[in-house]
Amino acid sequence: MTGVSCGGTGVAGGGTGGGTGVTRRAGGGGGTGGGTGVTDGGTGGGTGVTRRAGGALACLAVLGSLAVLASGCSAPGAPSTTVATHRPDTSAAGSPAWVSGRAATRGTSPDASSASPSAASSAPSPAAAPASSAASSAPSPTPTGTSPHSSPATPTPAGPALAVGSSAWASVSVATLWRSPSSPRPVDAAALAAPARIRDWLAAMTLSQRRDLSGRADSQLLLGERVIVTGLRGSWAHVVVPDQPTPLDARGYPGWVPAVQLSARPPTPAGAQATVIIPTTWLRTAEGSHSAVTEISFGTRLPVLGEAGGWVLVATPTGARRTLSARAVAVTRPGAAALPETGVDLVRVAQMFTGVAYLWAGRSGFGFDCSGLTSLVYQVHGLTIPRDADAQAAFGAKVSGPLQPGDLMFYATTTGFIHHVSMYAGDGLMVQSPATGSSVQTIAVSTPAFASEYAGAHRYLG
Repeated sequence: MTGVSCGGTGVAGGGTGGGTGVTRRAGGGGGTGGGTGVTDGGTGGGTGVTRRAGGALACLAVLGSLAVLASGCSAPGAPSTTVATHRPDTSAAGSPAWVSGRAATRGTSPDASSASPSAASSAPSPAAAPASSAASSAPSPTPTGTSPHSSPATPTPAGPALAVGSSAWASVSVATLWRSPSSPRPVDAAALAAPARIRDWLAAMTLSQRRDLSGRADSQLLLGERVIVTGLRGSWAHVVVPDQPTPLDARGYPGWVPAVQLSARPPTPAGAQATVIIPTTWLRTAEGSHSAVTEISFGTRLPVLGEAGGWVLVATPTGARRTLSARAVAVTRPGAAALPETGVDLVRVAQMFTGVAYLWAGRSGFGFDCSGLTSLVYQVHGLTIPRDADAQAAFGAKVSGPLQPGDLMFYATTTGFIHHVSMYAGDGLMVQSPATGSSVQTIAVSTPAFASEYAGAHRYLG
């Protein structure tokens, strides 16, 4: 087969008793009413789906009981496609009188909460998380276009210091989760910066350098996404990501992030949150001309301070006040789904990224791997599922009858190892982000290269 596709964690074994491992946000069933916060399943039969506001603890508990095998990922190749370009949104300028404390339901459902593939046999071990250390030979991330082995030129934003065992939040648009501090290459300098220069990074990499991310990077964090710091080494932090479940670590997806890309400042308290529901949009200045400051991704969630004149005023993890176009976000209660929990809308949103280039470890509107696309799209619709393809295949209800839009379809090697996932789109079609050198696409389920490796489908809805 050709190309490199989304990896998995090599999961073997089952759950704790027929559970699906799906965490549903409160009110995730669509509409404007709140959720009930009750448990519909349990650990004994049934679906094991937990409906509640908050993180993915139920899913993590089940994933933590799975055995981890060596992993890898490949999928049939697909034609190269140009990366989609997303323009900044434009709206009327002005200095609005902000209306605070109002949780408007701009999406059709209640709110969402915060939110890669693991490459071959060197998957990180939770036990390998380092102790805090001031001295280290680990490379230092840089905020400039120089080698990632230089010292950082941009200080961490003012605020509390990072501490082992405490929470922190991504303070850049997209922070990549690296396998080790020595994993980044000189070409990755823009991705290590604060602010991160994601489009510069993607434009600088050749096709072979994109393929070489396998074994170096594992996933990504979005601005404001919470992590738990499990170790510090020089200018790097080892973290786990609670809203990206994995059998690699019961606490969340593990990896290394430049410390300069994290903030220990707790989120600004707010009665509403704004979730980006288009591929990318721009954070803008709060007053005057609303000048573009930072391009951020679909799925980014930030506290809402007020709304006025087509703008939503939000707080960033560093405490800065910024605005977002009201057309680019859904404003909901903290912790609820931003978009309706329906198969049709899952497909609509996944297809919104058509033409966005595949990126190993990608989990943002700037680039996705196969399971990064499915996990982030599901999460914005209020369901937190495992991060990697093989772990996703271990949960949900196995589909024995006709497929429905939003079902996840899995593909395996001759030995049964799940190495790829797509989403059924209806009418015999599927949407996927298949391999390095290709892009998000909708193709026939019967496409020979994929049909020959089809290993079944799972349903997370209903």
